Amino acid sequence: MSHTPSVDRRTLLRGAAAAGTLLGVGGAATALGAGPASAAPGGFPDYRYVTTLLRPADLIYPPSQKEIIFPCVRGVYDRLSDPLGRYYLYYAPHDDPGGICLAYGDSLEGPFTEYPGNPLVSNVWDDHYSVPHVSSPHVLWNEDEREMWLYFHGDNRTTRLARSTDGINFTYDRTVLHTSMLPEGSKEASYARVFRHDLPARDNARYVMLFMINDASNHRDIGWGWSRDGREWTFSQERLIRHTDVGVNDISGPHLLTRNGSAYVVYHSDKASGGRMFITEVGNDFSLRDHLGVFHTPLSGAPDDGRSAAPSFGTDRGVAYMVYEAGERLSGSIAVAKAVS
Repeated sequence: MSHTPSVDRRTLLRGAAAAGTLLGVGGAATALGAGPASAAPGGFPDYRYVTTLLRPADLIYPPSQKEIIFPCVRGVYDRLSDPLGRYYLYYAPHDDPGGICLAYGDSLEGPFTEYPGNPLVSNVWDDHYSVPHVSSPHVLWNEDEREMWLYFHGDNRTTRLARSTDGINFTYDRTVLHTSMLPEGSKEASYARVFRHDLPARDNARYVMLFMINDASNHRDIGWGWSRDGREWTFSQERLIRHTDVGVNDISGPHLLTRNGSAYVVYHSDKASGGRMFITEVGNDFSLRDHLGVFHTPLSGAPDDGRSAAPSFGTDRGVAYMVYEAGERLSGSIAVAKAVS
């Protein structure tokens, strides 16, 4: 399963946020007062809800928690020896104490089985940190090292790295991002995802990090950085995407997609702004800022209840899927949607 999958979308509307679009179940965008939108350059698919994969009430861990967030799904059947299933699904609660969790299954449509030893990573790691919570797991298959690299936050100012050869037992590595590495006044640097992506003009970087940044304005934007090895990072002091670019209050949960020699960032907005996902083309060298509009609109009813967030993309036997956080913030579940033609 690719970490930056090339998938196909028929109905992106350029400038949809500014034009005021509606996006129906399955994602077909139509401008208000207009006919069907023509396909935009992204060429990505619509995604339609299939099922809810994990609900907090059905889980042993976290106890007495009401939400799980930030899914990251990885195909491990061709990477790990004797895995528990074809796919590993990482997720976490956010409220204290959080905890990085795992479920496993043989299909992206489920079912997924909760790993009995959750959490894999807790809010206290002797000799390394003790924080109120850890959350937002993103696992990268590092082909160079033949390891699963886990990026996670805790506290909200800090993104950390741990490494594993089996995707279950992790060894702490280091802090990779802290607000001190960002412009003065930054108070959050979290919800990071890391992708294998070459940027020759950026010191021959081979990895890109996308994350949420927040400052004194208390509006959340998308920041970014680059690295040659996934451990030592350089961070842009300018936002990659600002909430004002798409006319919403906050944006978060960025994910990188690539197609036809270009790169795109998909991210979600706050529920007060419609709880939708948007897409911006940044170009293969990240020099472009082409805001294409709405990528996906949540279901008004369960499980989304007007909010879909933090997408993770993958393929299962040639079919594209989007695993995402469904529902109100702090009361969400993990759901899956399938690409439709």
